[in-house]
Amino acid sequence: MSPLHRPARPSLHREPDGTTAMVAGRPGEHLTLLPGQWHVGRHAAQLRTLLGSCVSIVLWHPRQRLGAMCHYLLPSRRRTPGMALEGRFGDEAVTLMAHALQRHGIAPQEFEAHLYGGADTMPDTAGAKFNVGERNIEAGWALIEQHGFTLHEVDVGDNIPRAVTLCLRSGQVQVRRGGQRAAKE
Repeated sequence: MSPLHRPARPSLHREPDGTTAMVAGRPGEHLTLLPGQWHVGRHAAQLRTLLGSCVSIVLWHPRQRLGAMCHYLLPSRRRTPGMALEGRFGDEAVTLMAHALQRHGIAPQEFEAHLYGGADTMPDTAGAKFNVGERNIEAGWALIEQHGFTLHEVDVGDNIPRAVTLCLRSGQVQVRRGGQRAAKE
């Protein structure tokens, strides 16, 4: 397998102010985003992530052929003024992506948004119900609306993990649910 087609598992990088940095990708590279990571761009070949109770918001601009993806663990946290933004939290991850999109000069409503994940990964027999997946889904809906993205596709909930892949050449999204594959365009 050539180095450009080997999945990259980048580590979490921080800007000098402590803000979670965007995962960079080289042309043709296949990036696998880990929890708390995000990417905006058009040069990598694809973005991929694996989800349980976490949620991924995927954005695609058909004319500009610009894509974005984040993988967040929790909907939000209490932040004090001056605290750096973290990609692990939905509201902060989408804010980080929105700032990166603004640098491209494209209005948010021009992006097709996809919302994936939020599986219930805690069995009912565990005795405690934290509803992390459900809370992540609700945050995802609200964030897409708040930022003005156009909702295009949704595959959330249930108790099945998902693998999500965005091809940055075509904008095609593939979702594998617990071993099944479904292509979304």
